[in-house]
Amino acid sequence: MKRVSFGFILGLVATATFSAANAQSPEKPKEKPLLQTIKERGTLSCGVSQGLPGFSAPDDKGNWTGLDVDICRALAAAIFNDPTKVKFVPLSAKDRFTALQSGEIDVLSRNSTWTLSRDTSLGLNYTGVTYYDGQGFLVRKALKVNSALELNSASICVQTGTTNEQNIADYFKANNMKYEMIAFGTADETVKAYESGRCDVFTSDVSQLYAERLKLAAPNDHVVLPDIISKEPLGPVVRQGDDQWFDIVKWTLFAMINAEELAVTQKNVDEMAKSSKPELKRMFGTDGSLGEQLGLTKDWVARIIKAVGNYGESFDRNVGAGSKLGIARGLNKLWNQGGIQYAPPIR
Repeated sequence: MKRVSFGFILGLVATATFSAANAQSPEKPKEKPLLQTIKERGTLSCGVSQGLPGFSAPDDKGNWTGLDVDICRALAAAIFNDPTKVKFVPLSAKDRFTALQSGEIDVLSRNSTWTLSRDTSLGLNYTGVTYYDGQGFLVRKALKVNSALELNSASICVQTGTTNEQNIADYFKANNMKYEMIAFGTADETVKAYESGRCDVFTSDVSQLYAERLKLAAPNDHVVLPDIISKEPLGPVVRQGDDQWFDIVKWTLFAMINAEELAVTQKNVDEMAKSSKPELKRMFGTDGSLGEQLGLTKDWVARIIKAVGNYGESFDRNVGAGSKLGIARGLNKLWNQGGIQYAPPIR
């Protein structure tokens, strides 16, 4: 009789166990690419603020406009050739990332600061910078305060779920100053508390301070101090795990920035598309198939610029010289015009 080794028996048991486990746990089907899901749905779901003039705010008819809104309209134009195929989902600072993580929205375009922890611990990816911002302070002119260094022992209104809370703590500690923080759940609650006198100071990103000041009964009675206490690069966010969608959102913004650099506007886009310049031929798809590499069409950039214009046009219309906010371009000027706004080339 032939002996059977103990090791051989263990091997058979292990093989059987492995086979049984595989039979009970079939491989999960791969998730459908988000671009395909969006196309089948027929609309893009875009997370925005609950109403921040210049960035994302609805009018009395429910039409959304703003710098952040334009990013989503540009995406819809690139995908559907129709900038109106967007569902805007207003979100608080506290709920914005959860909504993206859960799949309630496809992209978050909501004045959100890019930080290391947000980029690594939330399962999300930032796709670029739409607005280089910094935290500042709004005070009543009657206080006769000219610098944030004069705010010792001040009471400060701030919105929860933002980077502003930590920045305040860091700034006042570094300057050996005391303060009282009064936190609120939404931007509207924070502004109303400040206007009613609950606190001496309202702090947020400077762009938001300019926007919220417009809502006050007497905007000219309030001033944004010159001090900037932090770096707040704002930009769109997507879920990790779908590189194609990550690339589409990223390059939609880059297309708008590159278009401004190459002097392509809403008015001249059709004429510029006929150009024989190599960089314009690549941009408009008359040379190569760069758009198709993204999963879009060859004319994807032309679609974007026709719908919302280049980055400079969007900036001026929503927050810059052509808007009620009248914010100077500053750091958001192109890199070759004294700013730091810059996009990789389309090639």
